[in-house]
Amino acid sequence: MRVRHKPWAKDLLNEHPEYVVQAPEDLKGEWESEFKNTHPIHLEVGSGKGQFIVGMAKKFPDINFIGIEMFDSVLVTALQRALEEDLPNLRLIRTDGRKVSEYFASGEVEQLYLNFSDPWPKKRHAKRRLTHKNFLSAYENILPKEGRIQFKTDNQGLFEYSLCSMSQYGMIFDNISLDLHHSDIDNHVMTEYEEKFSKKGQRINYLLAHFKA
Repeated sequence: MRVRHKPWAKDLLNEHPEYVVQAPEDLKGEWESEFKNTHPIHLEVGSGKGQFIVGMAKKFPDINFIGIEMFDSVLVTALQRALEEDLPNLRLIRTDGRKVSEYFASGEVEQLYLNFSDPWPKKRHAKRRLTHKNFLSAYENILPKEGRIQFKTDNQGLFEYSLCSMSQYGMIFDNISLDLHHSDIDNHVMTEYEEKFSKKGQRINYLLAHFKA
């Protein structure tokens, strides 16, 4: 993903600790104190400009949503969307998906979302794919037993890789679709890319899988 630099982004992110968590490592195992409730936590790794995570937080006020994004110039758009709403059940973190185990305790996250992740098509970059076994291990550490991952992408190569990676890791598939928008699967909120690609008639690949107990 090509990121347009926004020199003002970091300052704006720092100005809004009510949404952007500055020291997430201090909340490991203590996220209930941040949200001031015991609602389940859902995590999106790679939130991009935030259309999905903000939309989900609006739609499901009894679930706490956390979005992770590593680029300030991208995350700031998610923040701007959040600022237009009143969403006490939403938090954003500037970080890398590989660090989730540093921020969440075992079983602290109920469900995890991966939406239109960078496909990293070159073989030598396979370890950077968010469905690589190293990432799956990190996700398993923070999800409960039989914790679920929802994954959407327009990239057929990444989808096929993810099916193989998850299967080899021992995950069990609950649902798979090669054309999400022509299926009976509930698709509550679309991402920016999903809207863009679906309008062009591109198929959206979807899977829901869980770890073995």
